Amino acid sequence: MIRTIKAVLVMGALMSIASVNAQIQGVNPPEVAAHAYMLIDVTAHQVLAEHLADEAVEPASLTKLMTAYVVFEALKSKKIDLKQVFPISVRAWKMPGSRMFVDPKMTVAVEDLLKGLIVQSGNDAAVALAEGVGGSVEHFVQMMNDQALRLGMTHTVYKNPEGLTTAGHLTTARDLSILAQRLMQDFPEYIGYYAIKRYRYPGTPVANDNNRNLLLFRDPTVDGLKTGHTDAAGFCMIATAKRDVPGFSGRRLLSIVLGSVSENSRAAESQKILNWGYTAFEPVKLFDGGQSVMNIRLWKGKESELPVGKTTPIVVAVPEGQSKQLTSKVEFKDPLVAPVRQGAGVAHLKLFLSGALIGDIELESLKTVEEASIFGRAWDALRLWIK
Repeated sequence: MIRTIKAVLVMGALMSIASVNAQIQGVNPPEVAAHAYMLIDVTAHQVLAEHLADEAVEPASLTKLMTAYVVFEALKSKKIDLKQVFPISVRAWKMPGSRMFVDPKMTVAVEDLLKGLIVQSGNDAAVALAEGVGGSVEHFVQMMNDQALRLGMTHTVYKNPEGLTTAGHLTTARDLSILAQRLMQDFPEYIGYYAIKRYRYPGTPVANDNNRNLLLFRDPTVDGLKTGHTDAAGFCMIATAKRDVPGFSGRRLLSIVLGSVSENSRAAESQKILNWGYTAFEPVKLFDGGQSVMNIRLWKGKESELPVGKTTPIVVAVPEGQSKQLTSKVEFKDPLVAPVRQGAGVAHLKLFLSGALIGDIELESLKTVEEASIFGRAWDALRLWIK
């Protein structure tokens, strides 16, 4: 039996949206001059706006976000380290397109290759890292695809680590939003690379040392992430900003703009939609991390009540001035029987704005509760039978 408890949301009451698949109805974003786009409130885990978010597109150099993710994983597991040097193969040296201009006479540290990959969007850096981490480009690409599946990027297929046009090398805006958010969440220690404005490896030409993310030079709140361009993909950008807003510090938004017409256009459209997100929606923190949303009746346990909530702060983004229109219901399996481990998903919080669903959040057990003694279990079994 699924039990539902309804409640009216007020300030300080309930919320942390885990996933929302469509923008809030009745809140119209500005026109965006791009083929597809998304705007994500990373702090609240909400989609604020989207257009053609599930259409297959070429990712161009946005591919390098996954290249970096796989390298960061190798660093985290200590398979490699930042100071380790990789040789530069002829294959890497001969890569067309944007480069950091390393050559086979060099051995380059992983950290420098990462800066070349991220800041200069170096296709040579992508291949050198792929060969160094995966043993071969082909094996590294398999690692990229395996990681995409683990992250839930079900509409993404990688054919190379750099993003040059290749048949079947495809993704979607929604999959890119998953990747970008997980990159920031899983590797905060490396995200600072994406805010570097200029980088050039010693001994290489001065050309191509500027980060192509123009918003890094225009908006001090923007601190990443990546641009891409091919003739087939158009001009693309994933941008993220972190701003302090009234009543809330450190609110992060993420914009994805795909298929724009120029380098300046992708920056302007990204800026436009980020600014709209910050002004059209207000964040409301309803619970601190670890704070109980509610206590659920627990049977056959050493304790009779189980606190549920989230380990991270529970925040919702609502259209400006509409926080009083929030309502909710909590659903959980009844009877809920011990043992229950801390962190186990035991309930769902559903959020509605003026009657429309805007969030479905899994609530976790905030503590471990073991089974009661044989006598306690027998007593609860009898009570459940009577119930």
